[in-house]
Amino acid sequence: MDIKHLKHFLALAENLHFGKASAACHISLSALSRNIRQLEDQLGVTLFTRDNRSVQITTQGQAFVSYARTAISEWQGIVSQVQNAHDQLQGEVSLYCSVTAVYSLLFDLFQRFRKDHPNIEIKLHTGDPDQGITHVLSGEEDLAIAARPKHIPRELAFKPITISPLVFIAPKDQTHLEQPLVMPTHPKDWAQVPMILAEGGLSRQRVDAWFRAMDVTPKIYAQVAGNEAIVIMVSLGLGIGVVPKIVLDNSPTLERIKILDVKPQLEAYDVGLFALKKNLKKPLVNALWQLVSQGSH
Repeated sequence: MDIKHLKHFLALAENLHFGKASAACHISLSALSRNIRQLEDQLGVTLFTRDNRSVQITTQGQAFVSYARTAISEWQGIVSQVQNAHDQLQGEVSLYCSVTAVYSLLFDLFQRFRKDHPNIEIKLHTGDPDQGITHVLSGEEDLAIAARPKHIPRELAFKPITISPLVFIAPKDQTHLEQPLVMPTHPKDWAQVPMILAEGGLSRQRVDAWFRAMDVTPKIYAQVAGNEAIVIMVSLGLGIGVVPKIVLDNSPTLERIKILDVKPQLEAYDVGLFALKKNLKKPLVNALWQLVSQGSH
């Protein structure tokens, strides 16, 4: 989920006027409208109702405001840490990870890295964690934080950071829903439950395998790029989702989510740092690699 899109969303939520919001964001009306539409498509909900005369924020939009504000605040704090980074080694190293990893894993790491290597600039890029390994293999990124796949490409090195269970989640409070979700009590009940799942990647592979083992065809309500969006959609009562627990630990919507006690459990995520083995010979890449190897979590 793009931080700039969250800022544009908040500007429109505060102004309820596309002209004023676009001016505040220094972008065109068409760009603002496109970004809001992309955000709505990601979430699978309508954040604003609009006509030729007015813009109104929806109930789902109001619920999303607190998440957007918290996410931007956390992000700005992390960026500040990175941009102030300066060491005997000089240059830059790129790191790719999810927004969740930034909140959960990188704060202490960046503090220690800045202390040990104040002249190395970290280029931090966020996005879908399932793309992290691909970005490293292509040379687009020096390092990436991602979940360990079943088979690691031979040219990659992997350094474990933490283990995160993969959990089923549901909305805690359903009193506001016109049609409350029925929690499954039998394997076949899962065929009737609206599911909000990752559109691909390791999480989706494990969930699909779980449903096959249960001999159930899931009722998929939405396929989403990004675990944070899954959590938000579940908190709005749109279905049951599956995310790594580490995503929940730092989610602004944690109080509106409950973890379901589902058996058998899904295989946990082994989260760690990836880099090309040949690049570990590069001092800047190795500096960050060695810091993680000391145990960042």
